[in-house]
This record gives sequence, structure tokens and C-alpha cells, in this order.
Amino acid sequence: MSLNPVVAAVTARIKHRSAPTRSAYLKRMDQARDAGTARGRLGCTNLAHAFAASDSGDKSSLRAARWPNLGIVSAYNDMLSAHQPLERYPAIIKAAAREAFAVAQFAGGVPAMCDGVTQGEPGMELSLFSRDVIAMSAAIALSHNTFDAALMLGVCDKIVPGLVIGALSFGHLPVIFVPAGPMTSGVSNDDKAKVRQLFAQGKVGRDALLESEAASYHGPGTCTFYGTANSNQMLMEVMGLHLPGAAFVNPNTALRDALTAAAAKRIAAVTTLGDAYLPMAEVIDERAIVNAIVGLHATGGSTNHTIHLIAMARAAGIIIDWDDFADLSAAVPLLARIYPNGKADVNHFHAAGGMGFLIRELLHAGLMHGDVKTMAGRGLEAYAEEPHLDAEGQLAWRAAPLQSHDESVLRPAANPFSADGGLRRLTGNLGRAVIKVSAVKPEHRIVEAPAIVFDSQEAVQAAFKRGELRRDFVAVVRFQGPRANGMPELHKLTPPLGILQDEGYKVALVTDGRMSGASGKVPAAIHVSPECLAGGDLAKLRDGDIVRLDAEAGTLTALVDAAVWAERDAASADLSGNEYGTGRELFAAARACVGTAEEGAMIVGNSITG
Repeated sequence: MSLNPVVAAVTARIKHRSAPTRSAYLKRMDQARDAGTARGRLGCTNLAHAFAASDSGDKSSLRAARWPNLGIVSAYNDMLSAHQPLERYPAIIKAAAREAFAVAQFAGGVPAMCDGVTQGEPGMELSLFSRDVIAMSAAIALSHNTFDAALMLGVCDKIVPGLVIGALSFGHLPVIFVPAGPMTSGVSNDDKAKVRQLFAQGKVGRDALLESEAASYHGPGTCTFYGTANSNQMLMEVMGLHLPGAAFVNPNTALRDALTAAAAKRIAAVTTLGDAYLPMAEVIDERAIVNAIVGLHATGGSTNHTIHLIAMARAAGIIIDWDDFADLSAAVPLLARIYPNGKADVNHFHAAGGMGFLIRELLHAGLMHGDVKTMAGRGLEAYAEEPHLDAEGQLAWRAAPLQSHDESVLRPAANPFSADGGLRRLTGNLGRAVIKVSAVKPEHRIVEAPAIVFDSQEAVQAAFKRGELRRDFVAVVRFQGPRANGMPELHKLTPPLGILQDEGYKVALVTDGRMSGASGKVPAAIHVSPECLAGGDLAKLRDGDIVRLDAEAGTLTALVDAAVWAERDAASADLSGNEYGTGRELFAAARACVGTAEEGAMIVGNSITG
């Protein structure tokens, strides 16, 4: 199948735009590669420090530089369910490495915060910035110049983007990402959402809410809804950084352990010490980034990646923007319905055919680049296969199902759920924004109503509890951008706004903040850029101004007389607050210099992130 003309045109545009920065990046990576095995350049004292605690066998191998040394960078902690399974991985990797005539060392850990725990709490203001901290932490772990390749262990929202950014600064090394997999299915996401709405209405108490939540989030592994964490796993697969089919295998299973061991053996085979050298810098190119955006659209993935993918691409010298997302969205059909875009969870998606079916459909429809380098050693067609254990219990791959096992969850490209991916760019006199409509019913995609202006999500919740919001309105939550307070997710607004929508009111959200990757049925124009604190016109809105959000036409407009609008001053906000004891004070400097959402919200001046 020939490449779709829109995909081809956007790819060519990105290559042209990125030519100077991509060339500079590849030059740096070539210089690092040409310098040879880093361990061989270390002074004797440096090298002795690097293997001092190793056992005699590993010490001998590292000393002689005969075997490749694999660096393990992990986001393990046992509070975060998605990362708790990673505790066992280093031992599996080290044993597998020895079988492959390699050594593996635990290079370092990176922080891993849970947005589910911090949602609506002060810690959420650190969430986005944690991505760049993770990037720097990963780079520090690899900076010892004693590794020939790296295995990156992480799953959740900011962790995988941060690990990608950090690893790309060592892009001359081969890198494989090793996931933990989703927890087994518990209470359905749909039932969980209903209990949340009942709690918001005061119809059930905290005990009932906690029982529902605990039955949903009940064991090791990733949350099963299709938010940012599971979007990450999809992206690593379509970008060729996983082994094929690794994304959605449950943790603590024989197949998961076999995939983890196989990742170690595969990475050991592609270092400069062998004849199949495959550095990350060659895997992540413009085509891989376009494949990532296509995968995001085809699955109704997280809006957070309209920020993270921009930052990840820039770490490889590739410049993408929201216009690229919008143009590709118009050409890519929606092939999956996973909560919040449907009732199924990621385990159901995986059982229906999963990533192998999805990738084959997109390749055969000409919507993905197949001629890319991947860590599987072949083009993307290798990812149209799924892993399994054969009769002898050995890991093997087979063709993914030719037909979906459940077309209410996963469909072929010839029979999509919708003709476009549902992630759209909005423009107008309030700035530029993004909206995800794959979970929004068509009748709710256009809202024209008076604005009610808030400076925090807590203020919205308080107004709801006072009964002040039972009317048509657009909730404008301003001063939520990266510079204002770190751009927290405003997911706690979903239950009250959802209740009002169900009661028949026309409601929408407009904000320079973020929504969770699990945002759903309420139309939400998010990431409004420029943000209010940086002079964005969203700060000009006043209570009662008519706002029109038209997701079909791609517009976001304040229907205010042009002369009045031009003369109106932007509002200011008191952002001092009580930061002490929350960690937020540590990021004051980051808030002062962070880039816009449309630029990836990177910390300007950070040599890793741009």
C-alpha cells in the first residue's frame, strides 16, 4: 500500500522544518559513537570505581571490555502500582544478560509520581515538571560513560516521556523500553465513573466511593483505562522502542518475564561490540514521530501527548507542532474505543487483537511508515505480530489476528468508528488550543454560552456544591498554565461538569491547563496558548461574555465586540499562595522560564530538553 498523501506531506514538512536541528543532533551522536566504547576511555581509577561492587565474573568482563555493559534505568517504586512490578526486573535482566554474554548494571533510578494520587492535590503542580526532572535523572544515570546500551524501565504519564528525552541525549546507545503491563481488569471504568458522579451529587458517601475505586485500582500494573500511561505504551510500540507486542501483557506472568529477559538479550546484540549496531538516534527519526502521532489519533490517545510528543521529538532534533497533529488527525480514522472513548479497558483491547492488529491495519492502509528502523531489527511490519509462549514454554512471535475479535473495541481501517482521530486544534481570539472529541457526543461538540470565570478548579467545585452552576455556561479556568502553577491536570472537574451535561445543560471547559488523559464526554478546550500569565487573551474574559467552542469548525472565540476586546485589559491573579511544605517552592525557577504548551512546556535552558 502506498503512503497516504497527507502522511507523506506532513512527514516531508517536518523533515524540512527540522533539517538544521536534526542534522546538529545526529552530528553529536555520530561524534559520541565514533569515540568508541566509553568504558575503554575511562581512566583506571574511574573504571575501578565502576566495577568495584560487581561479582568476580562481571568484574572480569567489565575490566576486559569483552562483553557489552547494559545500563538499567528504572522508575521503580512500590507505591505506584504501575511501577511496583519493576522491582523484579533487574534480576531477570542481569541473568538474561549473562546468557547473552553481557553484563547488566543498575545505572540509576528516576522519580515516578502518580497523577492518580496527586490529582486535585498540591503535588499535581509538580507533575509536568517532573518529566524534565526524570529526563535529567536518566541522563545522569547514563553519564558514567561505562554503558554500551540501556534498558529503560517505566510506564506512567510523565515517566516514559522523560525517559525518552533523557535517553535521546545518549542517542548513540541502543535503547529498549521495558514496560510492566496493565493490572488485570476490576470494576469497569464506566461503573467507576458512575459512582464518582453519584458521590459528586451527594447520593453516596465516601465509603462507597472508596470501595468502588479500590475495586478498580486493585493490584500491580497500569490503570486499565486509556489515559496517558497506556498511551505511552502504545507510542513505544509504534516507535519501535519495545519488543513487538510488549505493551499490554499483564505483570507477573510467564510471558511478561520472558519479554523482559528477551529485551536484555536483544539489546546485548545491537551494541558497537557486535555487527548489528542499532542506536536510538536512528530509530527515532521523523518517520517514527509521525507514526507516533498517527497511533495517537487511531486509538483516541491522551491529549497530554500534544505536549509530550513535541518535547520528545525536540530531544531528537525534530520540530513538530499542533498543525501537524491537526492535519494528521483529519486523515487518520479512529480504530479503537477504549475507556474513556468507549466501555472497554486495555485488557479487552489487547484480547481483541491489540497492537499487532492495529499496526497491521494502519500499515496496510498506508497510514504509517513501515520502512523504519526498530529495536526488533526489522521494519514496523515486525510489530504486526504478537508474542506467546510455545509448547516448550519458549518465547515466540506469531501473526496478529487477521480479524478483530470484538469490533465494538477494535476495528479494521475499512470500517472505523469515525473517519478522523478526534484530536483537533482550535483557533480564535482566545488563542490556540486542543480538544479531544472522540469521547464527546456530536450534539455536545458545539457550545455557545456565557462564561463563568474561575482561577482554580477548587472554585469550580465550590460553585457546583453551592448549586450555582445549573445553567448553560462555559467554565473558564485560567492561570493554570506552565508558568502560573506548573499546568496541573483538572480531572476533578469531570464529575460535576458531567452531571450538569447529563441534566441537559450546555457546558464546556476552556483552560490554559491540562485535563487528564482520561478526560471524556465534556467538551474541553485545553492547553490554551499563550497562557494567561504570559499575556494570553484568555485572561481578558469576564463573567457573562459569550464564548463559542466549535469543535467541528475548529474555533474558540469570545463573541465580544472587537473594539471592546482590543481595549480590554487582561486580568491578573494572586499566585503567591502557601507553597511551603508542598515542594512547589522548589520549582519557582522552572515556572519562570518554562516554554509554552505548544512548544512542549520544556524548561528553557535545559541542555537535555532543548
